[in-house]
Amino acid sequence: MNNRKKGSCHCGKVQFEVRLQSNLDNPRRCNCSLCRRKGAIMADIDPADIVILTGHDVLTKYQWNTYIAEHWFCSVCGIYTHHKKRGTSGGYGFNVACVEGIDTSSLDNVPIANGASMSLIDANEEH
Repeated sequence: MNNRKKGSCHCGKVQFEVRLQSNLDNPRRCNCSLCRRKGAIMADIDPADIVILTGHDVLTKYQWNTYIAEHWFCSVCGIYTHHKKRGTSGGYGFNVACVEGIDTSSLDNVPIANGASMSLIDANEEH
């Protein structure tokens, strides 16, 4: 199943499309110091399956710790839309709540990934 879905930040300046091969791949929250604060449910996606349609000029990249992962936010409304993962797989994650037609409140038992354990710095340290 090649299911294309549109997504956007809150203000609509950043619009993107994801191609889901089936259902959401690895939906999760994360307990690292950044994700714990943003509270988003994210899912995995291959780099070829996410396309930024509009808003390249308002996307802001945030990096910390190892400076490998790239977290992308709309500079107008502040919403996290997607990220390039730190791992060697080169994969991406996206904010499930930004995608049209997905009700995150209907997702039961979303696991919490232990991103804090992967951090090279103290998980309790403020950033």
